[in-house]
Amino acid sequence: MTGSDIPSSFRLAYVPGVTPTKWVRVWRERLPHTSLELVQATAAEAPGLLAGGGADAGLVRLPVDRGVLSAIPLYTETTVVVIPKDHVATAAEEVSLAELSDEIVLHPLDDLLDWEALPGRPAVERPATTADAIELVAAGVGVLLVPQSLARLHHRKDLTYRPVPGAPESRVALSWPEAEVTPDLVEEFIGIVRGRTVNSTRGRAATPPRPAKDKAKDKGKDKAKRGGAGGGSGARQKPAAGRKPQGGGRAGGQSGKRGKPRGR
Repeated sequence: MTGSDIPSSFRLAYVPGVTPTKWVRVWRERLPHTSLELVQATAAEAPGLLAGGGADAGLVRLPVDRGVLSAIPLYTETTVVVIPKDHVATAAEEVSLAELSDEIVLHPLDDLLDWEALPGRPAVERPATTADAIELVAAGVGVLLVPQSLARLHHRKDLTYRPVPGAPESRVALSWPEAEVTPDLVEEFIGIVRGRTVNSTRGRAATPPRPAKDKAKDKGKDKAKRGGAGGGSGARQKPAAGRKPQGGGRAGGQSGKRGKPRGR
């Protein structure tokens, strides 16, 4: 892919509670000439936004329709119960579902957890959003179970939260429109979230292999260097003047054979 083929921008959708900051920072370091545009969407809106081309990829909450969208699960969030700071449950490090049996558990219309049976007692009516439910918790109307990132997102000084073991959990994934060939910039972002290095063979910025002729040329240079001083590697050297030849020969150039006696 040449520089002229690279799209000038990449649109990344993300849902509330998901923080793409660290991945965006790496993107801007590796592809400074390709801008990354963040598109915020609700968990319910995100799949349709991707399917309709409103973003190139998205950090979404599972499940998604795998016939329409590809997805790589990234992590699973702990579920917590949001409670007032003076609630009796704050004395414990975690709260079981059974301990919520007498509580009014708020169930907003945008709830992200797949409940078979909601714990506790239901409220008279369901809040429209998680933000509305948080306000009701602060008013002492009930408690709310959400992924931990949403409890942090809607943080208030008068509220706190505790983990709830055994509650359904929310999974976050990187998703993009299903296609026979994954677009190059989507592959770039996949590499970033998976921690690939800039020279990974899956990334566009990978270092290309060197041509064979260049390797042969360098090999010849190395061989010439090794055979420099002393007449080359393995070459037999001539004895210096005045030195006795090796092998037992006599001075004067005679061989080791005995000479014929001179006549008298």
